[in-house]
Amino acid sequence: MQKFDVIIIGSGPGGYVAAIRCAQLGMNTAIVEKESTLGGTCLNVGCIPSKALLDSSHHYETILHDSENHGIHIKGGVTLDFKAMIDRKQSVVDQTVKGVDYLMEKNKVTVLRGVGTFKDAKHLVVKKDKHEETFSADKFIIATGSKPGNLPFISLDKERIITSTEALSLAEIPKHLVVIGGGVIGLELGQVYRRLGAEVSVVEYADRIIPSMDAALSKELMKVLKKQGVQFYLSHSVRKVERKGNQVHIEALSKKDEVLHLEGDYALVSVGRVANTEGLGLENTTIQLDDRGRIAVNEHLQTAEAHIYAIGDVIQGAMLAHKAGEEGVFIAEHLSGQKPHINYHLIPNVVYTWPEVASVGQTEEQLKASGVDYKSGSFPMRALGRSRASGDLDGFIKILADSKTDEVLGVHMIGARCADLIAEAVTAMEFRASAEDIARMSHAHPTYSEAFKEAALAATDNRALHI
Repeated sequence: MQKFDVIIIGSGPGGYVAAIRCAQLGMNTAIVEKESTLGGTCLNVGCIPSKALLDSSHHYETILHDSENHGIHIKGGVTLDFKAMIDRKQSVVDQTVKGVDYLMEKNKVTVLRGVGTFKDAKHLVVKKDKHEETFSADKFIIATGSKPGNLPFISLDKERIITSTEALSLAEIPKHLVVIGGGVIGLELGQVYRRLGAEVSVVEYADRIIPSMDAALSKELMKVLKKQGVQFYLSHSVRKVERKGNQVHIEALSKKDEVLHLEGDYALVSVGRVANTEGLGLENTTIQLDDRGRIAVNEHLQTAEAHIYAIGDVIQGAMLAHKAGEEGVFIAEHLSGQKPHINYHLIPNVVYTWPEVASVGQTEEQLKASGVDYKSGSFPMRALGRSRASGDLDGFIKILADSKTDEVLGVHMIGARCADLIAEAVTAMEFRASAEDIARMSHAHPTYSEAFKEAALAATDNRALHI
């Protein structure tokens, strides 16, 4: 029986990063993957392909609707090759997956192909087709990620009633895409197909979209998406989803008990994700699951079996690739005797629509609920020279700071390149910067990042310079 120092189950952004760091620290490391490619949901049917389609559709929309504003005239009109767009997306995925293959080889990580199941707390059976082999390890890391969630009364045929996985590889552009769920995934994919010409309707149970983020971001993003033609039905509970031929019928009930009927050729069910813990053989260990099927861990990410760890979407917390990666590094360094640290309050969250939405720290609603005495400073993107130059005028940056100490408690932004700009906020907050600290730092002109400085000035005695 082959033995390793560490066996990691799952090769997504948490698992493969954990494997690299363990190998860097001198551990004999193996990683188990049941799919034919490494990279997990993120690289294969999540983060990477969705961003590829978002970028391609953004290019198309810009050429179609905005090129003449820049003095660019397209002779003969614009045509769309949707298959080529999907093929490009797959090419991006394939290149990224090959990169993970290379990293495993470079770091001498053994890749075990098949489904990993605990025979007991010390032994893992890896089964592929009819072949199975048992391995042992001193430590195990469960990094099996998550899968699209569903509502109990919806039958996913994965043809017309689909999840995000199928939405990334459709053979045609929907005529009317009904998105069930106004969260990150539904809005990103909804915007892709709206740009390509589909009618898009979003049905959301909560009273606002992206309900976990600051309410001001929800309001601004919905305003922009409405302007782009997306229809919203908030505070609606979906009751029925039925396919009839090539049409899907959706019935929802409003908070006022008014019945909504929608009909589309595709329905995207985007109601969150659930942890992938089935088939792991956890019943052969003492590992416990919570009421949402997630693995219980302590502050060191150890399960009830102290030598078995768990990270990413299978444990409590935001289901984000970068959170899983940080946890993978955390465990590797913990195992090697180091003293790693993760500040879960400063894990940034991003929506990759355009304008992009990004947030870190506490929302205004959370500060109010906890009774924190805070101050707020905002700055609109349209007041920036860089925004006017590019034509990206929508959005703002808002900084929330403690009224007494001036320490930055939360940063919420919507606008061009906010997915990248949020890193400056994370850096500042990790060093417990004050709004005045940021306001006194030089920011290059003209850039989008100037809005961050101006918001800090606004939070510092209302000193913004350009509004």
